[in-house]
Order: sequence, then structure tokens, then C-alpha cells
Amino acid sequence: MKWKADQMTEQTGKVAVVTGSNTGTGYHIAHGLASKGATVIMACRNLEKAEAARQRIMQEVPQGDVHVEHLDLADLKSVTAFSEAMKRKHAQIDLLINNAGVMIPPKSITKDGFELQFGTNHLGHFALTGHLMPLLEQAGKARVITMSSIAHHGGSIDFNDLQGERKKYKKWAMYSQSKLANLLFALELDRRLKAAGSSITSLGSHPGWSATELQRHSSLFRFLNYIFAMAPVKGAAPTLYAATVADASDYPYWGVTKRGESVGWPGKAKISSRASDKASAQRLWKISCELTGLTYLD
Repeated sequence: MKWKADQMTEQTGKVAVVTGSNTGTGYHIAHGLASKGATVIMACRNLEKAEAARQRIMQEVPQGDVHVEHLDLADLKSVTAFSEAMKRKHAQIDLLINNAGVMIPPKSITKDGFELQFGTNHLGHFALTGHLMPLLEQAGKARVITMSSIAHHGGSIDFNDLQGERKKYKKWAMYSQSKLANLLFALELDRRLKAAGSSITSLGSHPGWSATELQRHSSLFRFLNYIFAMAPVKGAAPTLYAATVADASDYPYWGVTKRGESVGWPGKAKISSRASDKASAQRLWKISCELTGLTYLD
């Protein structure tokens, strides 16, 4: 399926929140949606970088309606503050793109004491989605797209040690766990939305191997990017497809399709057996509610 972002239908009248959109795939997701007329909220931790990215988009899409808002997914108070700002400024949100993420940083914790990758990649987005649920419901047929990774295939959820405190810290294992959590969340969210009779759709996506700042903590990956990786604009395509194409909701997880799903055109991505485990998804949901202090779609 040779689909590119410029084949997107018009998005005029839609409001889209894109987390981590100052760089990488997030930037190109924001750029693509703005070019098709959506009002885009760039939800970013670093406001200076985000404003510079917004200016670049506006230079290329002068008619665009693009705004920057502060959001630190590693701080649940920031997630709440961002969500309250959205409720004051917007009557609805049509697209929530849970894109932001950290990959294999040195061992560190969030403001709330969670392991940084699990806390940011999963718990931050879990809380954000819950807080924004009223605005998503107001949109009619909203979509939530949560970014996972081909790394989810190697992940497992250690429910006895979600924060990696009881064993030697392995940053790759924790990253894979967080990306598995992202896909478990995306699939479980959709099941709960359907059970509640909601018109919101939840899908997962992944960017393949895209050359972005996500790899900044690995000198090896930064080198290998030059040989194997796609441009981030291509990595953004599966998420834009999932967010905007009418029949994308017929399948729950979109990525790229060549070379072990590392490169290529958008298409149906493979879901691991662990990501399909409904019992694990329900357990993760319950624990996520407890850790974030936020209960929704219960």
C-alpha cells in the first residue's frame, strides 16, 4: 500500500493533539495534519524547541493553525495542567496522538517516582488520555493513536517489578516493556470504549526504524541510522494513516511492512501474543489507574 501523508483527506475543523511533536516523527505528524487544515496542538516538554518547530511548520504551511502547549509526561501534575488548559481552550479534540517517548536513557525516574521509560511512555499517556476523554467524546468520531514499537515483540510486563527496582536495571528491557504497555493500552482502550458504546476509536501504530532523536542515548544506533533507518517523515506515515483514513479503524495496529517492519510503506503491523493477552491488558489497566490516581472506563 503506497500511501503518503500528502494523500490525507482534508482535516479542516478538526483539533489534533500531538505529544512530543517538536522533533522526529511527531514533528512530521504535526506538519502533515497542519498541512491538511487541522488545528494542531504541539504538546511538548521543551517550549523553546517546540516554538522553533512550530515556526518551521508555519514557514512551510503559512495557512496552518498550530499552537504550542507545555506538557511533561514525566510529571502527572503537568499532565493534569495541560488537560485543564485544553478544556478551557477547546470544545473538542478529534485526534489524540500519543507519540512522545524516551528510549534507553540512563536509569532515572519521573517526578512521581516511576521508572522514566514506563512512567513517560505509558503512564503519562494513560493519564493524558483519561483526562482528555470528555473532549474526545465531544468530537463525535475521535481517534486516539498510541505509538508502540517493533520493540514490543521483545517486551514482557513484569507485574512484580514494573519500575525495575528489584533487579539489575536493563534499559532495553524497560524500553521494550514500556512499548508493550503502549500496545496493550491501545487495544484495551478500544475494547473498553466499544463496551461503553463510545464513538471514540483507539488504535496503535509504530514508526519502524526511523532516524530520530529517540536514539540519542545510543551511539551505535545513531551510527546505524545512516545505514538502515528511514527518514522520520516516512516513519510518521503509519500514524497519520491510522489517524485519518476511514477504514484504518478496521485493523488495530499500523506500521511499516518491509525488513521485519523496520522500513517500507504503511500497512498492517504484527501484534505479539503478549500484546494480545486480554488478562494482562486488564491487569495493566487496573495498576495504571492505581499508579496515576485516575480511573476511567472502569
